[in-house]
Amino acid sequence: MMPPAPARDPGGPLAGVRVVDLTRVLAGPFCSMLLGDLGADVVKIEPPGGDTVREQGTRVEGLSWYFAQFNRNKRALTLDLKRGDHREVLARLIARSDVLVENYRPGVLARLGFPPERLAELNPRLVTASVNGYGSTGPYAGRPAFDFIAQAMSGFMAVNGTPESGPLRSGPPLTDLIAGLYAALATVAALRHAERTGEGQAVEAAMTNGMISMMAYLSAEALATGRPPPPTGNDHPVASPYGLFHAADGPFAVAPSTPRILRRFMEALGLGTLLEDPAYATNADRLENRAALNARIEERLAGRSVAHWLETLNAAGVPCGRVQTLPEALADPQALHQEMVIEADHPGHGTVRMTGFPMKLSATPCALRRTAQDMDASREEVLAELGYDAARIEALGAASEG
Repeated sequence: MMPPAPARDPGGPLAGVRVVDLTRVLAGPFCSMLLGDLGADVVKIEPPGGDTVREQGTRVEGLSWYFAQFNRNKRALTLDLKRGDHREVLARLIARSDVLVENYRPGVLARLGFPPERLAELNPRLVTASVNGYGSTGPYAGRPAFDFIAQAMSGFMAVNGTPESGPLRSGPPLTDLIAGLYAALATVAALRHAERTGEGQAVEAAMTNGMISMMAYLSAEALATGRPPPPTGNDHPVASPYGLFHAADGPFAVAPSTPRILRRFMEALGLGTLLEDPAYATNADRLENRAALNARIEERLAGRSVAHWLETLNAAGVPCGRVQTLPEALADPQALHQEMVIEADHPGHGTVRMTGFPMKLSATPCALRRTAQDMDASREEVLAELGYDAARIEALGAASEG
C-alpha cells in the first residue's frame, strides 16, 4: 500500500502567493507545479481545447496520469484569449497576482495584448517567468524548441552514448525539467526582491541554456582545451575504475570517486595490490589502461552475486547500487520511506499515484493540496474572486463554450 499524500501544514512557504499559469505541455507546467507544491495558489489558464497533455500518456478512469502529475496543486480556468472579454479576465487576474508563468514563443504574449509595458502597468510588482527554448533574444529566439532538439543543441547528446552507438538522448526530458527548475528558482528569488523593493521583474529560463549549465566538468574541459569530450558510455570521462560492472547474475554501478574510496573498493575485491602495479598506479595510468583494469575487476566480480557485492561494498563505504527498472525504483523501500511515491483520491477518476516531493522542508513541507482539476473546474470560484457577479460569470461561461 502506497503512503497517502502528505497533508502536513496546509499553507506552505509560498502561501499567499498567487500564480497565473499560462503554460502547457511540460517545462512550464513543471515550474508552476513546483510553486504550487510549495504552497502558491496557482490558477492554470487553458484554451478551450485544453492542454494537449490531458490526452497523452496512459489514461486511468479517463485521467491522464501524465497530466495529473504535472498539474497538481492548481486551479483550472478556461479562457479564449482571442476574445476581448476573456483577455479582460486575464488582465484582472494578473493585476491581483504575484507571478505570471508562460512558455509561449517570444513575442506571443505581446501579440495577445500583454507586452511588458502593459504587464507593468497592470501590476508593478509582477514577476513574469518565461520558459522557452533558446532565450527571448539572439539569432535562435524565434525558433520552435523541443526537449530532443535542446538535448542535441546543448552538447549533451554528443557526450552521451559510446563511439559505437553515436549520440544518444536521455530517457527523461531533461531539458524541459531543468528549465522548469531554474524558472521556479528564479521566480522565488524575484519574489524576494519584490517583497523588499515593491519592484517586479522578468525572469527567464531556456531549455538549451539550462542543459549547457549542467555539463559540469565536461564544459570545463571543453573550455580549457577547445576539444570536444569523447562519449564514454558508462565509463567516467576522468576517473577509472568507475562505471557499470557485472556480477554473476547481472550488472551494478560502482563509483570509487576518490583515491581513498578506490583503495576500499580494490581491497574489498581482494585486488588491492593492483594499485601498486605501474600500469594502474595513478588515475592517468588507469584511464590509459582502463580496459585491462576493468577486465581484472569483472573477472573477480563474476564469482559472486550482485547482492553479495552490494552488501560487501556498501559495508566498505564504496558507493554502489543495483541497476533498477523504473517500477523497481518506484517500489524501492528507500523511495517509499522518503515518500517519493504518493497517492490520492481524485474526484471522478479514482485513486491516482504520482511521484512525491524531492524538496524536503522541515517546518513548511510540500504537500498535495489539490489534485489536477478537470477543465474549467474553478471557473466560478476564480471569477467571483475577481469581482464578477453571477450573471457575468454565466455570460463568460457561455462565451467560452462558443
